[in-house]
Amino acid sequence: QVQLVESGGGLVQAGGSLRLSCAASGRTFSNYVMGWFRQAPGKEREFVATISRDGGETAYTDSVKGRFTISRDNAKNTVYLQMNSLKPEDTALYYCAARAGALLARARTAYNYWGQGTQVTVSS
Repeated sequence: QVQLVESGGGLVQAGGSLRLSCAASGRTFSNYVMGWFRQAPGKEREFVATISRDGGETAYTDSVKGRFTISRDNAKNTVYLQMNSLKPEDTALYYCAARAGALLARARTAYNYWGQGTQVTVSS
């Protein structure tokens, strides 16, 4: 089992920044590909970003490229999502997820463990 706890969400004005953190416990963190997803009210949970086990490879959904950066610190068992130039359409509940295996993945079903989420609200 892997336990994931997100933090760092909040209310920010459009154009502002937030840094989300996700602390993992329970298993060897560096064995897992990590991802960030988000879910806005009335919408499906969607992929945001993913990072390889060693942090050397990342992938993003098109709408956040150039604005968001995913990173990880395996010594701290933590994955981060730096979000800059935030827009009202980024408002959502943000989840981190862990995937057993070596390949990056964008599908929700590819991830084995999920956190409870942290709310990000961007005002216009």
